[in-house]
This record gives sequence, C-alpha cells and structure tokens, in this order.
Amino acid sequence: MSATNGSHDKKEPLIPVTKPCLLALEDGKCYKGQAFGADGTSTGELVFNTSMIGYQEILTDASYAGQIVTMTYTEIGNYGTNDEDVETQSKKIYARGLVVRHLSRRHSSWRAKESLHDYMLKHNIVGISDVDTRSITRRIRDKGAMRCAISTEILDEAALVKVAQDSPQMTGADFTQEVTATEKYRMGSGKYTVAVMDFGIKANILRQLALRDLSLIVYPANATAEEILSDKPDALFLSNGPGDPAACKEIIVELKKLIATKMPIFGICLGHQLLSLALGATTYKLKFGHRGGNQPVKDLSTGKIEITCQNHGFAVDADSLPSDLELTHINLNDNSCEGFRHKTLPIFCVQYHPEANPGPHDSNYLFERFFALIESNGKVSV
Repeated sequence: MSATNGSHDKKEPLIPVTKPCLLALEDGKCYKGQAFGADGTSTGELVFNTSMIGYQEILTDASYAGQIVTMTYTEIGNYGTNDEDVETQSKKIYARGLVVRHLSRRHSSWRAKESLHDYMLKHNIVGISDVDTRSITRRIRDKGAMRCAISTEILDEAALVKVAQDSPQMTGADFTQEVTATEKYRMGSGKYTVAVMDFGIKANILRQLALRDLSLIVYPANATAEEILSDKPDALFLSNGPGDPAACKEIIVELKKLIATKMPIFGICLGHQLLSLALGATTYKLKFGHRGGNQPVKDLSTGKIEITCQNHGFAVDADSLPSDLELTHINLNDNSCEGFRHKTLPIFCVQYHPEANPGPHDSNYLFERFFALIESNGKVSV
C-alpha cells in the first residue's frame, strides 16, 4: 500500500516486552500483567471507557484527573500518538494510569510521532497490559467504580491492595485547581465577549466557541465574580472538569453571584453540575459513570436523539430540580439527567461534551443556541 493511502513504508521499532506489573483493586481483586509507560506506583479511581479509539484524547482530558482508565476495546496503541490529538492547552496527561488488554507493540499512522509506550514514559504515567479488561469492566459495572493501584514496584498483592485502600476517595475531591489555567487569557475575536470559567476545559470547546463570532476571556477556576464582571462579558460559559461537584464550594458561591446578574449562561459536564448546585438542586455519585463516545441522549424539547461523548462519575438528581428548572435532556441508558434550563433566566446546560463530535455533529446546535441566547439579550424564548 502506498503512503498516499494512509500508510508508510517505514516500520516503527517494536515496543519491548518490559516487566511484570500488578493492578490491585480496593476490594482485594488483583490482576497480573505487563508494564508499559513509566515505572512506579500510581493510585486512583478505576473506571472504564467504551470508546474504540481516542486513547490519547482520553489520557489528556482533564476530566480524568484522579482516575485510572480501563479501555474496553482490546487493541490499544496501534496508531501511536501525535502532537495534535491532545485535549487541553497544557498538553499534559491527567489520567493517572491506563489499563489495556493488548498493547500494540508496533504503531502505524502517517500522523504518529511516537508510540503510546514512549508517550506515557515521557509523561511519567504507568500502564498495564495483558490483563482481562472484560473481567475488570464487569467488576466495575457490578460493584461500582473503586480505588485501585498499579505498580511495577510492589508486586505483593496484599501490600498493593492496602495501597489502594489507603488512597483518597473520589467523593469529596476537588481537582479544579490541579487542572485549571494558572492565569487569565484571551482567545478569538468576535461580536460578543464570553467569560469562560476553566475547570479543566478541552481545547476544542474553546475553538467551537470562537468559531461562533465570540471573543473569549478564559479565567482560572478560582476567579471571583467581581473579577469576571469587571471585564463586562456578555455571557458566561462553564466548562467540563473532574471530581465531585459538591466539593467545589467556593466556586458555587461565586456562581450564585454571577447567576444574579441574569446574563446568559451555558454549562457543560462539571459546569452543568455546578450550576445545578448553585440553583438549588443536588448531585450524586453514579455507580460506574458514563464514559465513552456512544452515549445516547434524548432532547426532550425536540424528541431527537444525540450520540454523545461523556466522561463523568457524578450526575444531577432530576428529582431535586427546583420548580423554576426544566429537565431538557435524559440519558437513554439509565434515564439520568443530561440537561436542564431555567424557565425565566437565560441559563441552560448539558452533562455531555458537545464539541467531541461522536455523532459526529449531533450536538453542535447547542453552541448555536448559546449564540442565539446572547444575540437575543438573554430572552429565554429562543
């Protein structure tokens, strides 16, 4: 096959078979496998993602901070990694580890710069391969997401189980300061100015907003309402991010002040959850969360079904929505809340990531809806 057909003649070197590695779950179950990426020990909440591709995007999505990800698709690493498919401006890996069934020992793609093994080694991230990911996924599905530890150093099962059990819980964890921008910055040039609160925002969300004739001012997660309002924005966008929304108490205080201005607000993922808390609803931890590019969501206002990209372990309790909030989207797998709007204020939000294009363009209308809301000076009839 010629290079013009998407292949190349150069054969990449084989990833070496490395050393033994152990994965231990807090319930005592252990899996022996082979190490790849960095040596060491890592702990986090063990979750699974059902996407067939996108391992680099998953690793660099800040919403995975504090988590170790199991890929349910069996063949991982076959197209390598590159400089473009990173999800955040920082270009860091935020997941704490990766669990795969089979790591391709040779990658092939005209876009590839290095192997997944070398990429994780460079970022000091531990991975384990040659384990039964179907068993791991079933265990998480049946028992719920749980703490775990991966190690190339501690190969005694009882000792590594203890490490997992001693690691922090996800409930009560606020990771926003770990993943947010360190200082305010601007992006794009457009008709209206949107203040963007960065709780771990993905680069493509900023690109999608900038494409809608919007000027963006991106603020760190700890920005105050006074600081944001001093720039006189026309609207507010609340980004995705990791952790327990109920733990972000200071952010919720500032959001209440911003809501009181009656400016248009659009929130996604963690932003959706934080809005719900600021408006009087409650959140809860899902048993094993929604993670993948194939989550079906129904827009109750139109009846249309969207195939969405999701990554969250907490959800808004639909039964807790106050009377001035209207449920607008539901997850068709479990009927959980995927979006709501305020009946009198120009506020709406969704749980999923509308920029990720798994449908591929099913959710683009949300960005258009946000622009229309700004254009109408916040009249909720749009």
